[in-house]
Amino acid sequence: MNEQIKTHRDLIVYQKSFAAGKRIFELSKAFPREEMYSLTDQVRRSSRSVSANIAEAWRKRRYEKHFCSTMNVAEAEAAETQVWIEYASAHGYLDGETTKQAIEFYDEILRMIVAMIHGSSKWCVDFKEGVKESGEGKVKELGVKESGENYDIDNDYPVLNQHLLLAPTSPSPTSERSDA
Repeated sequence: MNEQIKTHRDLIVYQKSFAAGKRIFELSKAFPREEMYSLTDQVRRSSRSVSANIAEAWRKRRYEKHFCSTMNVAEAEAAETQVWIEYASAHGYLDGETTKQAIEFYDEILRMIVAMIHGSSKWCVDFKEGVKESGEGKVKELGVKESGENYDIDNDYPVLNQHLLLAPTSPSPTSERSDA
């Protein structure tokens, strides 16, 4: 079930968060006009921000800390969306079943994001192949030369089993080591 992930659009969590953002937009159309610049705007912004931050994190995966930081923002936006959904429900703008489904869908997205943060080394790409040692033992980066139209970097597309890595029971880095 390993698959090559070429863009953020190939990520299951991105697809789910994008679909959730579209659904939130549709649901929020029924909110009252007086909520236009408060609840409606807030829930739309936070729900869309989840997939936007996942896309941004994917492009920052060369730097594991940046990847984790941006995925943390995506996690926070997903949690914020849940709060706005709860407010909409509390004011009677959403029925109980719709609220429950939306909260559970965002719980699934949150689990996936947390799994990606926790296993970030599996999601990040190391481009240190463009680095070599100089004669003095110091690391020196190779320069970039534009000589043609080939901009492909083969290792930019990791092959991952997303289903395994995103599963709630996937092994955590702390469970793999023995601290005995």
